[in-house]
Amino acid sequence: MRQLTASKALLLLSALLMSACDSEEAGPAAAGQAPPKPEVEVQVMRAEAIDNIIEVPGRVQAVRTAEIRARVDGIIQRRLYREGSDVEAGAELFAVDPREMQASLSAVKATLDRAQATEANAAQDVQRYKGLVEEQAISQQEYDTAVAGLRTAQADVSQAKAQLDAAQLDLDYTTISTPIAGRAGRAEVTEGALVSAANGTLLTTVEQFDPVYVNFSQSSSELLSIRSQLASGELTHPEGVDVAVTLTLENGSEFDQVGKMNFYAMTIDQATGTVALRAEFPNPDRLLLPGQFVQARIQAGTREEHMMLPQRAVQMAEEGPTVSVVTDEDTVAVRSVEVGEQRDGNWIITDGLEPGDRVIISGLQKIRPDQKVRAADSGEANADTPANSAEASTGGDAESTNAEGNNTL
Repeated sequence: MRQLTASKALLLLSALLMSACDSEEAGPAAAGQAPPKPEVEVQVMRAEAIDNIIEVPGRVQAVRTAEIRARVDGIIQRRLYREGSDVEAGAELFAVDPREMQASLSAVKATLDRAQATEANAAQDVQRYKGLVEEQAISQQEYDTAVAGLRTAQADVSQAKAQLDAAQLDLDYTTISTPIAGRAGRAEVTEGALVSAANGTLLTTVEQFDPVYVNFSQSSSELLSIRSQLASGELTHPEGVDVAVTLTLENGSEFDQVGKMNFYAMTIDQATGTVALRAEFPNPDRLLLPGQFVQARIQAGTREEHMMLPQRAVQMAEEGPTVSVVTDEDTVAVRSVEVGEQRDGNWIITDGLEPGDRVIISGLQKIRPDQKVRAADSGEANADTPANSAEASTGGDAESTNAEGNNTL
């Protein structure tokens, strides 16, 4: 029994010794293998022309707004339109009780008839007196009095005609129409309401908002900067071409029509230090409404020889923005850059990079400065990644892994 136990112990000891030897032999071999290089996604920088976009808030304004007001005193008899409907220029909107104006018109017509009769009689007197004064049957003074009477009668006729025109105009104003085409708003008065010409009682409003205006403002310093850059050639804009403007609506969607700048004030608001600007937009679907808040994007020229990078590629540090680039030796280097405005998830790079630089845009968490990496171009990174993963899973040797990394751009 003791011999059997000793034999088992001897076998166990032999197994332990063999395992230790195997571990010692495998250890140096494993230690001799270099870890694979981390793979990063890079963007090769290229200089390109970039639109200079200025974003400012704005408000929509109707191109034309007509306040429909009473022009005669009277009682509203009828409303002749449907509230909120589209109306054509000249469409009748309200009817005022016309009977008082008709009576005034009839009275003025009677006055005109009387004045015309007096004028005819005075003309006959002058005609008769003319022959008599030539025969010295009457004095020159009597003839002159007849001529003065004729002139007075003629003036009375002219006055009566003017009164007739005014009375006819008042009668016409009892039917109130719109001078412009557009959308008629809510009625401010109802049938039976007394309206006044002296107070200019507001009846309704008609607005035309196809096209529409968008009003916004820009600081005078920014305007001077843009003018200076245009003069120096840093910004370019073709002569005779309208400045394009696009809109972002309150819900974040993009307005599908492109507008153009059509006005800017020649004076600066002393209270705000801004210049008033205005753009005009087609609005065929009536999507833009007067008073609506929008975000305007003004294409203020084009900047030549600029570059763009995704925001995730730029690291913001205390000393300023930096990026990580892959050098010609496939090592990581940190470089300081200057950035301009943000646009569609990208930074505009104004200084610090040159065309051809390979900037790391993905895999930044896996690298450190001066580390060797494998760089995959951003256009091919998704296609190369599975193959590289398969290579790693097969346990390929270090030399084959390094060779593949050196051939991957």
